Amino acid sequence: MSNTIDAVFKLDHRLENDTVKLASWPLSDVLLMNDSQYPWVILVPRHEGVTEIFQLPIEEQSQLLKESAFLGESLMSIFSGEKLNVAALGNVVSQLHLHHVIRFSSDIAWPGPVWGKCPVIPYTDEALKEKVGLLRSIVDKRWGVEGDGRIER
Repeated sequence: MSNTIDAVFKLDHRLENDTVKLASWPLSDVLLMNDSQYPWVILVPRHEGVTEIFQLPIEEQSQLLKESAFLGESLMSIFSGEKLNVAALGNVVSQLHLHHVIRFSSDIAWPGPVWGKCPVIPYTDEALKEKVGLLRSIVDKRWGVEGDGRIER
């Protein structure tokens, strides 16, 4: 990924206010949504002004899919979810970002979407520290500093 693009990238202030950064992957920043009701992680490709996946160069579209698939598989494994919801809505925050939400039939919004269903319940400081530690151990493990950091399947 281009360092020039990374240098001008600015995370939307709403994402910045509502999330905790877990890692920077080759294309995307990995963010934990600060809502304790769901395991919810967001990928944000570091491209200024991009609102849709098709606007990324084709090789970066492929990289985004690889990052998303790895994240989803990891989250399902860690949390033993019943369903993984992946969405790139952009109705409120137009900056391209992909939500990865682990769902359970027992969660408060099931079977509907999580957006706007219930007020956000932020993590307590202790719970946030624990969740960030757990997730960082996963996101950091996949991309040790080897080669160009791209995911190979």
